[in-house]
Amino acid sequence: MTDQHETLVRHQFGAASAAYVSSAVHANGDDLAAIAAHAGHSRPHHALDLGTGGGHVAYAIAPYAGNVTASDLAPEMLAAVAEEARQRAIGNIAMCEAAAEALPFADGTFDFLACRFSTHHWRDPQAGLREARRVLASGAPALFADVVAPPSAAADTHLQAIELLRDPSHVRNHTAAGWASMLERAGFTIVTLATARLRMDFASWTARMGTPPERSAAIRALQKLASADVRKHFAIEQDGSFTLDTVLIEAR
Repeated sequence: MTDQHETLVRHQFGAASAAYVSSAVHANGDDLAAIAAHAGHSRPHHALDLGTGGGHVAYAIAPYAGNVTASDLAPEMLAAVAEEARQRAIGNIAMCEAAAEALPFADGTFDFLACRFSTHHWRDPQAGLREARRVLASGAPALFADVVAPPSAAADTHLQAIELLRDPSHVRNHTAAGWASMLERAGFTIVTLATARLRMDFASWTARMGTPPERSAAIRALQKLASADVRKHFAIEQDGSFTLDTVLIEAR
């Protein structure tokens, strides 16, 4: 089952590597600016971008770090990040193909860690967070950003359903309370936890993952069938665009 899920993630994101490197949603945002600001304050010797995706965290923290390791499951994604770093003349980012649950690094290797929009794809997020804690030096900062599930059961179910229809490698968006619990169990102490809202343009959201037309249509059908409370929570628009909840957590 583990190998099957990792193969699915590699397939989904390998095919979408160029789209994630060029994604405006992933290349911008207050959370990304905050991660860069934390790196600027910490000036890490060796930082880890855990689940790098399109590499945007790595690019943002590279000017402030001695070295950055960008890890990801998809080799095509890492190749796209390496090429983008070359084009940007960023020379201190190294690539590492690895699952979050089994990082090939010694204990305490890194003095800064950031993980953005990745954890909801992990087959075992608790194990991944334990690994993050293991490879991070004691007292060093870790920043986690992701889409979070709303506390309402109906809205939570809607979110998981449309995410899975869009991308079959999706596992789960956790609630903010769930995040806090997982981090504490992994050995982190939460310093700050900030929530925000993020609008997703339906056409680019589905195109980025190459969602087939029949699954895009199924998402639109779920949106139209959703209760008034769910439609209001996600601010579902006429064309299917909607707004998500996100979280940015600083932990040590």
